[in-house]
Amino acid sequence: MFSTITVLALALAAQAAPTANVIGSATWSAPAVHNPSYVRNGTAAMLKAYAKYNLKPTHEMPPEFMAEIQKRQDGSATAVPSNGVEYLVSTTVGGQNLNLDFDTGSADLWVFSSLLPTSEKTGHNIYTSSKSSTYKALSGYTWSIQYADGSGASGKVGTDTVTIGGTTVKGQAVELANKVSSAFVSDGSDGLVGLAFSSINTVSPQQQSTFFDNAQPSLNSPLFAAYLPYNADGAYDFGFTDSSKYTGSIVYTAVESGNGFWEYPSTSYKVGSTTYTQSGFTGISDTGTTLVLMSDSAVTNYYKKVSGASYDSSQGGYTFPCSATLPTLSIAIGSGFATIPSSLLNFGSTGSGSTCFGSLQSVGSGSQAIYGDVFFNAYYGVFDASGPRFGYAPAV
Repeated sequence: MFSTITVLALALAAQAAPTANVIGSATWSAPAVHNPSYVRNGTAAMLKAYAKYNLKPTHEMPPEFMAEIQKRQDGSATAVPSNGVEYLVSTTVGGQNLNLDFDTGSADLWVFSSLLPTSEKTGHNIYTSSKSSTYKALSGYTWSIQYADGSGASGKVGTDTVTIGGTTVKGQAVELANKVSSAFVSDGSDGLVGLAFSSINTVSPQQQSTFFDNAQPSLNSPLFAAYLPYNADGAYDFGFTDSSKYTGSIVYTAVESGNGFWEYPSTSYKVGSTTYTQSGFTGISDTGTTLVLMSDSAVTNYYKKVSGASYDSSQGGYTFPCSATLPTLSIAIGSGFATIPSSLLNFGSTGSGSTCFGSLQSVGSGSQAIYGDVFFNAYYGVFDASGPRFGYAPAV
């Protein structure tokens, strides 16, 4: 005879592993539309990355940076798209259209939902589970993304039919936000599609699989590729690589997935033609981060070559005269180098007119470099689960 505890455990186990069925094309592409509301803000981009990865600054951060953290913690930040998500992908959840941020640095598919208070729905498309005939609640299941600065999102969990591009996954875990911080309210997306490894999914009591993991059986090859050209519409290709979006050959390196990220050795770099080492460093390819964040020594060595560059305590990063000539930056991805052109290393004006913010900034005291959208502006990036491995080739 089963005990009450045993019966409950079996019930939870059955509910914890809903079967996801996939129907779709072997190869397909989803447009990544450049967000017209996106406004570049270097300090805000750094803040977002530091919060996401719980980075520890090695410079004393300016009062403005710390004040922004406090605003996020007490919920008083103004909801303006000062650091909106740059690329949005149309996604259908339970027959409802949402514009989601594809994030290779996280593993949750979460959406703005009708469970949120009115103040947190402003400017977003909202998913309402009661309007979906295919939604099934996972009773007792929750999810929570909490960043070091106090920002985050959390809520309930269910399954529903999710369609992106040419693939539909039935029974995909969908995380319904009933609380989001102002940092998310202001970013322009209606939620996230996490494309890191399912091992870092935040659903409790049992983690759920990502859309990509569930979609793999239908794909010609278990991979997707990011094409995110500067200030223009891009795409995410699933099941294939599109040779019209890159030049030359794709160079691959093995991925170390133990931390849940698309991570690999990145133990050297070049400033112009000068090579430097950064022993013990790894790199993470993250479409959910904007800047390129590297070691203090890399940042120092780079800006030594830029006339007039200095650390600006009012911006929380290195700035320089907008007219300055910048060197290229080459980053080691495994045994190869990917060169980011100098034109992409000027992130844009600080707002003062003649001073610009650098696209390369410090990753703090850690040993994981983060290669965000600035990298993907220059390179077609391939995320291949069969290795796993990461590939790159110059984007057109």
